[in-house]
Amino acid sequence: MLQVGIVGLPNVGKSTLFKTLTKKQVDCENFPFCTIEPNIGVVEVPDERLKALADISKTQKIIPTAIEFVDIAGLVKGAHKGEGLGNKFLANIREVDMILHVVRAFEVEGVHHVDGNVDPARDVETIEIELALSDMSAVEKRLAGVRNKLKTGKDKDLENEQSALEKLLAAVSEGKMANGVELSEDEEAQIGDLYLLSRKPILYIVNTDEDTATDASWVSPLGPERLAIPISVKVESEIMEMDPEEQVMFLEELGISQSGLDRLIGKCYELLNLITYFTTGEKETRAWTIARDTKAPQAAGKIHTDFEKGFIRAEVIAYDDFVEFNGESGSRDNGKQRVEGKDYVMKDGDVCHFRVSN
Repeated sequence: MLQVGIVGLPNVGKSTLFKTLTKKQVDCENFPFCTIEPNIGVVEVPDERLKALADISKTQKIIPTAIEFVDIAGLVKGAHKGEGLGNKFLANIREVDMILHVVRAFEVEGVHHVDGNVDPARDVETIEIELALSDMSAVEKRLAGVRNKLKTGKDKDLENEQSALEKLLAAVSEGKMANGVELSEDEEAQIGDLYLLSRKPILYIVNTDEDTATDASWVSPLGPERLAIPISVKVESEIMEMDPEEQVMFLEELGISQSGLDRLIGKCYELLNLITYFTTGEKETRAWTIARDTKAPQAAGKIHTDFEKGFIRAEVIAYDDFVEFNGESGSRDNGKQRVEGKDYVMKDGDVCHFRVSN
């Protein structure tokens, strides 16, 4: 399951965003390998295609794909050295797939900013420095070990690892993000298990007032190099208290088709280059998340590891065709069902039935 860590300074709306997201909590019995703790929430990924497929298949149960959000205690300057609770919680998100970085861009009466005034660009720099410096000790320790190993003789992999680590150390020791360091493919291959916080993909959430959040001409205060979206966390919290019908009407009044939370989740998929395929039948209609360019056997393995091992073929129908021709039978009769082999690269929206050996 995709894991996203939420970070930010105190009083920027980070915990409110987390609480609002977890109001979209999924039925965790459908995801037996997820662990739910007070600061973790498993959230449904919105996808209107699921209902359309379920209606056609007369499905008893719909199971969306999900994202696990991890709420990290508000960080402060010096978190990498153990100030506050930062060091402990930074360690807890080393293995998340990406980070949501929340900053506040407007004044709120009665809500004090930890640095005295609102300045989202400064806040971003503060947190990025903490993430980078928290990586420094891990890089230094790994580099020392690699250098010791190289004393016994040449090794191409170790040399690539040393080169990568030296480049990374030069950046993080200055408080610069490791995701700005360019590495060769050979160098990258050697440090994939290092789980550096400052090398993870980051989506910046700029917590704004209601008018700014829906302003089509909004310009990010964080510069063009950072992927950022404006969200009014207060408004999103209010939306989640509404009935589904009220939510639709409210969004229409604002002149937008998606809530900020749904846009946020969509951006997470976009940033991580993920796509969705579906399985559907009378028992259940289900969404599955895979990386773009995944081949059919590996996609089948998402359902069960034995499916990848015993993969024979995939019977595939594009979502639009499945809907247009009212299901599998109509799609097959109109020549829209394809039989694909082991080299087939999955497409977003594929509706699949996998044939596997016992």
